[in-house]
This record gives sequence, structure tokens and C-alpha cells, in this order.
Amino acid sequence: MDKILPLEYHISFNKLLERYDEMAKSDVEFIATKAKHILKAQEPFPELREGFSDVSLLDKHKDLISLILQDIFSDLLGENEIKTASLPYSNIIFNRSQRFKKILENAGPNFVPVIRNQGEEVSYIMSCVVILNVYYGFKLDFRRPFFYDIPDANGIMRHYRILYNADFIEITPNGKPLKISEEDVDELLENIDDVSLWKQKIPPNSFKCKGFIISNMFDVTAEHSISEIKSKLIVNTKTGEANFIEEIEDTFKSLFGLPDIQIGFVVYNPSENQFEKSYIKGVKSFLLNGKDIETCNEALCMSSYKKLLYKNSNFIISDVDKYNDITGGQAPYSSLYEQNIKSAIFAPITKDGALLGVLELVSGQKNALNSVNAEKLQDVMQYIVSAVLRDVEEEENLIDAVIQNECTSVHPAVRWKFHDEAKRFIKEESLGNNPSFKEIVFKEVHPLYGQIDIKDSSESRNLAIQRDLTIQLSEIHKVLSAAWVLNKLPVYEELIFQISNYLEEIKESLYTSSEQTIYDFISTEIHPVLEHLEDASPALEQLIVRYRTNIDPSTATYYDHRRNYDESVSQINKRLAQVIDKHQEQAQRMFPHYFERYKTDGIEHNLFIGDSMVTDREYHTMHLNNLRLWQLQVMCEMENTFYQLKPKLPVQLDVASLLLVYNTSLSIRFRMDEKRFDVDGTYNARYEVIKKRIDKSFVKGTNERLTVPGKLAIVYSQKQEEVEYLRYIKFLKSKGYFGDQIELLELEGLQGVSGLKAIRVEILYRKKGNISKTYDYADLMEV
Repeated sequence: MDKILPLEYHISFNKLLERYDEMAKSDVEFIATKAKHILKAQEPFPELREGFSDVSLLDKHKDLISLILQDIFSDLLGENEIKTASLPYSNIIFNRSQRFKKILENAGPNFVPVIRNQGEEVSYIMSCVVILNVYYGFKLDFRRPFFYDIPDANGIMRHYRILYNADFIEITPNGKPLKISEEDVDELLENIDDVSLWKQKIPPNSFKCKGFIISNMFDVTAEHSISEIKSKLIVNTKTGEANFIEEIEDTFKSLFGLPDIQIGFVVYNPSENQFEKSYIKGVKSFLLNGKDIETCNEALCMSSYKKLLYKNSNFIISDVDKYNDITGGQAPYSSLYEQNIKSAIFAPITKDGALLGVLELVSGQKNALNSVNAEKLQDVMQYIVSAVLRDVEEEENLIDAVIQNECTSVHPAVRWKFHDEAKRFIKEESLGNNPSFKEIVFKEVHPLYGQIDIKDSSESRNLAIQRDLTIQLSEIHKVLSAAWVLNKLPVYEELIFQISNYLEEIKESLYTSSEQTIYDFISTEIHPVLEHLEDASPALEQLIVRYRTNIDPSTATYYDHRRNYDESVSQINKRLAQVIDKHQEQAQRMFPHYFERYKTDGIEHNLFIGDSMVTDREYHTMHLNNLRLWQLQVMCEMENTFYQLKPKLPVQLDVASLLLVYNTSLSIRFRMDEKRFDVDGTYNARYEVIKKRIDKSFVKGTNERLTVPGKLAIVYSQKQEEVEYLRYIKFLKSKGYFGDQIELLELEGLQGVSGLKAIRVEILYRKKGNISKTYDYADLMEV
């Protein structure tokens, strides 16, 4: 009654008494006599008709009000019906059924029922909607569920839905009411949270509400608990509030009507056939009893093992003590007995027949959990399964996030190693430790390196830049020469002189700084002058417009030849990358290995293969041989792809291919600071030195570069590798990959590297179609 509301509430029984007025005229003597008796009892107290706001009168007229309401509150139904008489949307109750009285008694002497989520602002707007409907005649749907949350004698919260009967309410204005138009209602509906606007349209106490309402209540604890479980399981349990488990336990207590119920959860790891502790905040497992992991054979007896893992059905123990004695202390009875658990339900959580984990419900009371009330889980199990599936997915996402944060992207072949380390990292973090992501090392792996490099790319790029600058400077020269003819200003002559010098400078060669120097000159010296000429000399407008039309917006300079060059390089890289990526899928199926490729002026790739990179397969030298043979074929196909592409390129470029054969295994380490794999150790660094320098090497005793278009160069240092690769070449030559020209070469020493040799073999090109079939080591053995 202390709330600020648009309705001034007055308790009145007028509309009910008007019914009795009609009933007093009834031809049925019993009905008429009863009505007259009630009307006569009320007659000395006109305030019961006229209405009152003083709630103390409720107690004063308590017996008389009970008499007036006797037909509504029947003694015959009072033990079953949950009913009250009260003011609308208010906690002021002045008549109760017997069952509702008992509910309040069980809740405790000081308990006062309060309508859930009925704040003052909500009450104000709800009251306004009632006025708009009842008095102004609008048809607004304001129905919403209202609930009482009342604990029972055991302290378990029970939930009652309230349904209102407003047959005995009258609403009249206090004075002259404000006019409310359709536009006003539209504005209110668009601003449902703006209470000040609602108060402006329908001011406080502008209407009088006279009467009372009947509240009929229904126990919806089971439905409410299911809804609450569903809602709570929708939230992210990993990052949710710390009291999530307590809240969901309370909801299960309401669902089962058991004050001491506890819930637990254990994760099932199918690869190890073991139960593992969940690291969701606050979750424990009664099957594990404090352990982090335990094999299913140790955690379960044969009966429970079959039910949970094979049949995917509930395993129920209604009397733990009894079965602990019968089995002589077998699992899981002994573990539960140690925890003072007397009854339990273990419910498997499955997806498509695969066990994900086990939901554990336990109680300290014998028979409290049993096969009968276990059926209640059927209504919530689908939400639990969804939540577990989401947690599994979120755990994988979290692992991915840890890997991404610590390591960026990781190749699928070695992801398992990062996955294991990320799981350890997350576990340590969940225990409150401050973990660091350990470096990942693969020992005794064999490297393979290859590249297809665009020949003379620097010269081609410089030539493109030189041509664009020459054209742009020449166009500027034309504009300024025309300006000099029109108006012989010394500044034009000086700028023409500088342009001529730049043209002469880049005609011979393009220095590293030339491009930026000329660009700065054009942007700071030339363009301001051209802007002035465009405004001051209409005769030059056409020349200036033509000049500007050829400027590329993204670079603010002439870009035709460079665009052609860049587009050519981009097309080459894209097509060659597609070829090797496509064949990588086949190679991974042969045997998992680490692969990376990157685009420069061409395509480079690294491969590493070895026993330490796999967990479920056995490595053999044959797998390295297979990968080497695969690499040779793919390099030939990439060359053929370029051969098909070359006529379509804007700039006619050439490529040259090279492979490095390294005779010893090495270790690679994932560098956390650089987010990439690198060879590990000083000795192994020799491999990186060779890899970076061999494409610049020369044939010994000549000025001839090792890499030339049309041939594949294979660099090695040991005789056994020469024999091995000559064998591969002979085999692939029979399949149409290589021609007859095979050279055995010695290379000039590189800085820090000597003794390298090379096989250079002619690549055969096909006019139609690329080589698509690849051969493996088994094919070679058949030759």
C-alpha cells in the first residue's frame, strides 16, 4: 500500500455484495435466506461496500469478511485448494484457504509471502495496463505469470503459480482523467521501461481501484525445477558464477523433494577407458572420491560397468550399506560407503550411443533415491546432455584458444602434442596455479625442403617500377611543358629540369631509394602545382585529367606495369599453392607429418617426418622414402602447372625448382616467442644455413647458377642420397616426369658450407593437363 501507483486501492466487497443483493430476491428460499443473512450482518458497516484503505479494518472485520467470502472459500474444498483474497499485485492478504494456511505455517512463523519479480516499476506499469484495458477500452495483452516461492517444513523451496480472478474489481477515475489516444498508447508501448513517461500519461493516484481479487494457486515445483535446471544449464558453467553448483543442487532438491541431495559429474575418456575429474568450477565426483582419474574397471563393478558403458542405462543403488555388505566392499559401493552415502543414482550422459560422462545424484538417506523417483531425470536429461555436449565443445574451444594464444595456428599432424599440453595447461590453471605453456619438441625427425622460385624476380620488379615511373614522369613533363608555353614562369622550367634529370637517372638503373625519392618529389612538388594549374588554366585541364586518370587510387601513383607484375606473381603463387595443398592431403594419408608452405616470389615448403610425431602408428624408413618420392612428383606437377599458366600471365616470368636432401635427422622446437617451428640446437642450425643459401649457389668452376628454368635441382652431400635419388629419377622418367638430361654437379662452397653436390634433371612438360597420378614406394619396388 506504500507503493506509488496510478491506482488508489480501496478494499471493498461491493461487487460481491451486489451479487448477494440479487440472490436475496431468489425464489429458492435457502439461497435467499443465506444472502439476506450476509447482507444484514454487513449493513452496520457501510465501509465494507464503500471501500477503505486502512488495512487495520481487515483485522477488525475479520469474522464478518470470512462470512461474506464463505461461498468463495468453501470448507469442503479448503484442505485441497490454495486460495487467497487480496489486493491486486499486492502482498496484502486478508483471507486464506486451510491449505494455504498450512503452507505458511510450514514456512515458519516470520515468513511473509512476496510475489516474485514484482518491483515497484513493474507494478506501476502493470496497473497502467489494467487502466488502459478496463477504463479506456484498449486491448493490451498484459498477462504474465506470477509466483510465490515458499519453503516447506524441510526447507525445500516450493513454487506456486498465481492465477487472478478480478470479477470483484471496479476502476473509476479520481477527478477528470487525462485523454489517452492511440498515439499515446503507441508511445507507451515503445517505451515500456520508461516509468516516467507512464507516470506522465497516467499520473499516480489518478484512478481508484475498489474491490478485491481472488488468487488461486497451484504447486508447480516440478515444472519450475525442470525449467530452472534447463535455464541454469544453458549458461556457461565454466565461466559462470561460483555458486552455480549450489544453485543447481537446490533445484534438484526441489525436483526430488530431498533436502540433502548432492550432485556430481565425472567425464568419460574412451581412448583410455577411464573416468576423469571435470574441471568445471565446483563440480566433484563421488565415483572418483577425490581422485583425478580412475579406470572404469576400478571405479565400477561388473553390473554397473555393463549398465553405464554398454546399455547406457541408469545404475541405481537404493541401499548402499546393503550392497556394500553383499559384495564384500567392491566398487563402487565401498567408495560411496566411505563418503557416508546411503543411496545414489548414476545416469549415463550419451550422444549417439557414445558415453560422454556420468551424472551422479547421491543422498545420505537410505532409499531416498530409487528406481521410482529416478524417472524424474527423464524430464531433464536432454538438457543435461546438451549442457555436457556444450561443455565438451567449449573445452575443445578453450584448448583451441590456448593453442591459438600460445602458438597461433598448428598443423593438424602435430596438433595432438599441443592438445595434450593445452589440457595440462587448463588443468593447472583450474587448480589455481600459474602455469606456463611448455615448448613443444619433436626429436629425431627427417627434414625435406623444396622451393619453386621466380627467376630474376628482383630485376623484373625493378623493371616494372622503372617503366611506371618513366611513364608518369613523361606525362608530368608534357603538362608542365604546355604550362611553360602558356606562361613562362621560372618555376615551371625548374620543375621540367628536375623531371628530366629523374628520367635520365632511372633510364640506366633503378636504385633502392629512387622510387621513394621520386614519389616524394611528385606528391610534394608536382601535385600542388597541378592543382593550381587546373584552376588557373582551363586550357591545361584535359592534359591534367588524362594524367590523373592513370593514377592508381590505392598507391597514388602510376601502377600499370607493377600491377601486371604483382598480378603475375600472385597467380603463380596461388596456383602452385593449390597444387601442393591438394597433394598434401594424399601425403598425410600415407603417413602423418608436419608440413608448412609459404609464399615469397614463388612457393617454399618444409616437411618433417619421424616417429616422435605420431602416437598411433609405427614409423619406418620406408615412409621417409615414400615422402621423398612424393615430393619429386609434386614438384614436377607444380612445374607443369606453371607451364600451363605462363602464356596467360600479364608478365612472362620463369621459375626454377630446387630440393634439399639432408642426410641426418634433427630436432625441431616450437619457438613460443616466434610462434613457429625451428630447428633445435647449434648442430642442427647447419640445415637452416644450407636452406637459405643454396638457391644462390653456382656450379663449381663456372659462373652458372645451379637453378635454371626447365630443370629440377636436387642438392645433397652423401653418395647414398645420390644413389637413392637417381633411382627415383629413373623410375619417374619411365612415368613421363623427367627427360634424358641428367647432370651430376659439384657446387661452389657457400659461406660456412662446403662439399655440396647436386643432381640436375630435365623436367618434361605436357601441353594438355597436369600430371595427376602420383606413385609411391611400393610402385618403385615393383619396377
